[in-house]
Amino acid sequence: MASGGSATADWYRTFGTVDAPGSSDCYAEWALGVAQDPELIQRIDELPHTKRQPLLLFAAARFLGAEVSPYPQFRKFLDSHWSEVARTVLSRATQTNEAGRCATLLPSLGLIASQEDRPLALIEVGASAGLALFPDKYSYEFDDGKQVTRLSPPAVGVSPADTPLLRCATEGTVPLPPQLPPVVWRAGIDLNPLDVRNPDDVAWLEALVWPEQEFRRERLHQAIAIAQREPPLLLAGHLNEQLQNLVHQAPGNAALVVFHSAVMGYLSSRDRAEFQAIMANLTARGSHWLSNEGNTVIEQEDGSSVVPNIDEARLKGRFLISHNSKPVAIAGPHGQSLEWL
Repeated sequence: MASGGSATADWYRTFGTVDAPGSSDCYAEWALGVAQDPELIQRIDELPHTKRQPLLLFAAARFLGAEVSPYPQFRKFLDSHWSEVARTVLSRATQTNEAGRCATLLPSLGLIASQEDRPLALIEVGASAGLALFPDKYSYEFDDGKQVTRLSPPAVGVSPADTPLLRCATEGTVPLPPQLPPVVWRAGIDLNPLDVRNPDDVAWLEALVWPEQEFRRERLHQAIAIAQREPPLLLAGHLNEQLQNLVHQAPGNAALVVFHSAVMGYLSSRDRAEFQAIMANLTARGSHWLSNEGNTVIEQEDGSSVVPNIDEARLKGRFLISHNSKPVAIAGPHGQSLEWL
């Protein structure tokens, strides 16, 4: 019998007290409600371990019509639609495709382009619909508390009003590029790539946006419009099996950057070790590796962690950005902040 002290209950309790506060009052309330609901915890525990995440459950419910509401109303929705929610959870994944993360990756991309004195070729593993593959197509505002630095792409056939604006609060000496680094090739890998031309896939991306974050929903629509005009190359499959395929397709006159955000936690320790070995080989041959991941993952069955240890109190739910395995910055999970180390 599941109880309020189960690992799943702790997972939801952590989400409701650490991850959601300040980002979504609704999700914080829902998560704490679930954590204190032994009957619902028992239902969730009947799902595979990798399908019990708060975000996945909440997005599946909202995809099926659950409204932003107090927990009792949400609980009634789950009672009435549990079979459909469970089917959606089993068939979908938390493929949050947050274009805002480009803001926290941009300084590293700019440094690479400057050091290499070449345009970039981008490969994203865990690419979802590929919206993070367009850092050169978005506009940015970096605010260090004293001044705001703005960067925008050339307005060629696109109104500035139709370009996503990514705002990022910065701390420390962030090496902002003087202009957006050029990207000449972009591709991605995902177990189940989402197609921005498919209405169901677009609806799923919308469901993954947290409640009360209308600005994220608006820029999602703008980013989708860009991807619809210029669909990126997306391969279906496991990253360890498909990565070399894409590497061989990348143009030789560009600096190759392989990057990922919030992906490693979904890999087993064995798959993660294999991926790290692949990347070590690629970086030894001149490619670049940008990792944008949480310091540890919610406990997996193997208990493994994502990246080398860093003070948990300092991270507080944020991500660690590493370039070729060297930590360079701490980032907000949706690209809203960047602290340069």
